[in-house]
Amino acid sequence: MSKFVKQLVTDKLKDRLSGANYAFLVSLVGIDANRNHSLRGKLADRGIKMSVIKNSLARRATEGTSIAPGFEKIEGACAVCWGATDVVALAKELVKLSKEKELKGFQIKAAVLDGEALDSAQAVEVSKWPTREEQISLLLGQIVGVGAKLSSQFIAIGGGLASQIKQLAEKEGKADTSAPAEAQPEAPAPEVASE
Repeated sequence: MSKFVKQLVTDKLKDRLSGANYAFLVSLVGIDANRNHSLRGKLADRGIKMSVIKNSLARRATEGTSIAPGFEKIEGACAVCWGATDVVALAKELVKLSKEKELKGFQIKAAVLDGEALDSAQAVEVSKWPTREEQISLLLGQIVGVGAKLSSQFIAIGGGLASQIKQLAEKEGKADTSAPAEAQPEAPAPEVASE
């Protein structure tokens, strides 16, 4: 490959990976063209991008970026996966795909997350973290839980106060009925006008 072509490929790869803060390096050894096409379709449906590139070109294209450490020690053929909603969602999808029988040979080799290179075991461990949506729901649950507890305490105080007022009212009502009623003069009957 000529220097000009290498530079074009490197520039194209830089454009594709621009803005990526995380990436997974996967092995596609033993996957034929049909299964590779199927894999790419599954990844695209989940918003994941995959590119097969030479390691030397990848090093050159990612030089100075946050994902560059992932390519420093990588050996052998690999593909780069990035995208999805967040790094945990990406890791979960890749781990799930690596367990499929039809994709035997698809394995996570390494990953890079915020400038830190991860080996395959650490990359798989990322898939066990809660996703962004799960973290948001946990946070909202904690916020709403405090509010619910506070409101229930206010309601309990108000309920206790209402109960005491009711008991006092019943007590006074019993005291009023036990005392003899004073004789009240009867009001005179209204006069009916006759024609």
